[in-house]
Amino acid sequence: MTTRRMTINLKENERVDELQRNGYRIIQSSGRFCFGMDAVLLSGFAKAKEGDKVLDLGTGTGIIPILMEAKTKAFHFTGLEIQPESADMARRSVELNGLGDKIRIVQGDIREAGAMFGAASFDVVTSNPPYMIGQHGIANPEEPKAIARHEILCTLEDVIRQAAKLLCPGGNFFMVHRPFRLAEIMVLLHEYKLEPKRMQLVHPFVDKEPNMVLIEAKRGGKPRMTVEKPLIVYKEPGVYMPEIYDIYGY
Repeated sequence: MTTRRMTINLKENERVDELQRNGYRIIQSSGRFCFGMDAVLLSGFAKAKEGDKVLDLGTGTGIIPILMEAKTKAFHFTGLEIQPESADMARRSVELNGLGDKIRIVQGDIREAGAMFGAASFDVVTSNPPYMIGQHGIANPEEPKAIARHEILCTLEDVIRQAAKLLCPGGNFFMVHRPFRLAEIMVLLHEYKLEPKRMQLVHPFVDKEPNMVLIEAKRGGKPRMTVEKPLIVYKEPGVYMPEIYDIYGY
């Protein structure tokens, strides 16, 4: 497919960042939550087949649908984002890359996703949800970065509940989260009949504890999970391991 790129007007504090994939770019703002390595790693861990319909819950500025469009042959992507400013940036990034026929950005609440899109309407659901529980230590719970990091507008259970509702039978759910909540994640996946099938721990350095976990679960899948070899991010400070360069596309 030939992409048709456009010139987009930037708003105050916004910038355009290169994504190192297909020449794609993304609009971000210094005043809001910018995507991090977790989103990039999830886009590399998640899988989508030709013809699949993919939904990203809490898409932020649209990083995961844009990267997955570059990396997979999925038919269509939808990104759901509750914050109007982030959804607006995501829409303009889609336009900037000429991907309006492949990616749709919807502003709305994750907790209402099942009602918005209908049950069993996607083959793949992805999510990079808020990691932190509650509002402890937050000065302003309405601040965009707080909403992205803390479970203010939705909980882990909300995300998993809606993913289970939205997936077709046999559909796959991909999520990145923090290892300290792994027990809770597994309990909730089992409760909502999303069988964990694949897991990978991400370590900043080979001798450090993991600080991320990537998980794949299948709706109605049979019990059996593969634990993949750990993903190490840095060879030394400031130098990625070869696998990370591959995922980023450098």
